Amino acid sequence: MSAEANPAPPLEPAALAITWQDDRHPLRVAEMDLAHREFVELVNALANCPDREFAERFKSLMNHTRAHFAAEEELMMKSGFPALGEHAGEHKRVIDELSQFGRGLNRGRVFLARSYVQSGLPEWFSLHLATMDAALAAHLNAVRASGVQVELTRNTLPVL
Repeated sequence: MSAEANPAPPLEPAALAITWQDDRHPLRVAEMDLAHREFVELVNALANCPDREFAERFKSLMNHTRAHFAAEEELMMKSGFPALGEHAGEHKRVIDELSQFGRGLNRGRVFLARSYVQSGLPEWFSLHLATMDAALAAHLNAVRASGVQVELTRNTLPVL
């Protein structure tokens, strides 16, 4: 019997895959905080949606995540962030994982993608935010405090 015969149920309506915590998640970089809040909203909506809506919502998460990562990478390049390669490499790894799950969804496999959205992605987000994104935010805040303007010049910010 395949895993798809018993699809992963959506989370209980009140359950969230990621709970935004104002004392922990904001990095004090407006562009990043906005993208992260939107990411959390999309992950939570996806984790709780019915199977029939999952593939379409997953595409929205993919589009958001690509734009979110492109915006961060633009800020890294413009500010001379020394860990750009490592950070961008991590972004690529996550996009590759999402793409792999997306291919499974195209074949009707919701179970593994839902499990990733409910547990793997939230675990990754928590660690990534606390390490790589926190380092980028500290760098951007220091660069901006020195009087250097580092702004997005193209519309790479994700929009819900």
